[in-house]
Amino acid sequence: MSGFDPGQLAARLAAFASAPRCWIAFSGGLDSSVLLSAAAAIRTQLPGALHAVHIDHGLHPDSGLWAARCASRCEALAIPLLIRRLNLQPPPGASIEAVARAARYRAFVDLLGPGDLLLTAHNRDDQAETLLLALLRGSGVQGLAAMPFAAPLGAGHLLRPLLDVTRDALAVYARAQGLDWSEDPSNGETALDRNYLRHRILPLLRERWPAVSTVLARSASHCAEAAELSERLAAETLAGLRGERPGTLDIPALSRLDRALQKAALRLWIRQAGFAAPDARHLDRILDEVLPARADANPLVAWAGCEVRRYRDALFVLAPLPCPPSPATEIQWSVGDAIATLELPHGLGRLVWHPAVDGKSEPKRLVVRFGQTGLSCRTSAAGHARPLKKLFQEAGIPVWLRPYVPLIFADESLLAVGGICLCRGQETAAAPQGTWSWQGHPWGIFVSVAAPRFLPETQRF
Repeated sequence: MSGFDPGQLAARLAAFASAPRCWIAFSGGLDSSVLLSAAAAIRTQLPGALHAVHIDHGLHPDSGLWAARCASRCEALAIPLLIRRLNLQPPPGASIEAVARAARYRAFVDLLGPGDLLLTAHNRDDQAETLLLALLRGSGVQGLAAMPFAAPLGAGHLLRPLLDVTRDALAVYARAQGLDWSEDPSNGETALDRNYLRHRILPLLRERWPAVSTVLARSASHCAEAAELSERLAAETLAGLRGERPGTLDIPALSRLDRALQKAALRLWIRQAGFAAPDARHLDRILDEVLPARADANPLVAWAGCEVRRYRDALFVLAPLPCPPSPATEIQWSVGDAIATLELPHGLGRLVWHPAVDGKSEPKRLVVRFGQTGLSCRTSAAGHARPLKKLFQEAGIPVWLRPYVPLIFADESLLAVGGICLCRGQETAAAPQGTWSWQGHPWGIFVSVAAPRFLPETQRF
């Protein structure tokens, strides 16, 4: 689009006609003021009811004044406005811009109901800046695809209907309509990367190449197409790499692929598990350190909020493991005639006791411990006692999860191993009558597939 007309906005939104609400992300600046004005002009053609939302980050002394101005403008246009005030406290050394953006989008996610639309005023020049920033970070095609027109956001969708419109075209429209807007002083601070590109670099490029924003936006579009093809290929590849355990990858199958396919499959697998994809350095470490490691090794590659580990021939992705309970930890647990719940430390879930229905269960005192070594357990009355390590191996419990498995004792005798087995031959007077289960721990898919010849998650004394 060389210019801007509200009718173009209606055309971009036609595919979302069933949306119940259409929210305008209204900062009060030039771009969002144009978007709000245009949406008001064609409100009868918009999908759903028209609303606006203003995020007050609280990072500037005048932020309350800006919010009040936004309220006044929305009132003049008869558009309901919701103001969300944030209490940001960026940690030392953190990018204020990144912290504010993350908090803003969390607020948007909380706002959107099923099928709702959130319209932002990102324009073609924003797209060019985003592409340059991605290039300077060394991003691949996913990053160089910059901002898509439409993307899922929470229960709804994020739309950027002005991506084909230049900032100059929006300014022309704003002046023609007599619009008033606020200027955030931070937009001129060239210490911020995007502002530096906007005020220092792009003007120089524009002197030599006047259509630089259009050309860069076109390159971003080409990268988006390449990224989509890469994603499809990665999905097809990933389908043949799934391990026997849910959520894992088969290392031998992954090792047979060429490196480019390995990287594409790993990135998609990690994202599908709900984690941020690793950067190039961590991705290379997974391929160079974890995949070729011995089957009995315990390699680990970790980055913010995520870990990749292996056990035998399976690759695991999970949230960082907490510090395991000390082997000296002892948790007293009394069970009897009533259902009893014991919350375990370190986010390890809870033990739930259900007394037997076919007889009276006298109150018993149990002790829960972790990380004990040198123990043995007999899983059948006629069998021999075997080392706990051997039982863990047969149940397929990864070495790095074993310190978190609760061990239940009575009279210093091991009665049960969480999620794995009971220890037969320990039915002493201290052993209660009933069933128990280990619930709510974060590794259910890794523990619940324990060898079926032992016990399911619910175990009976």
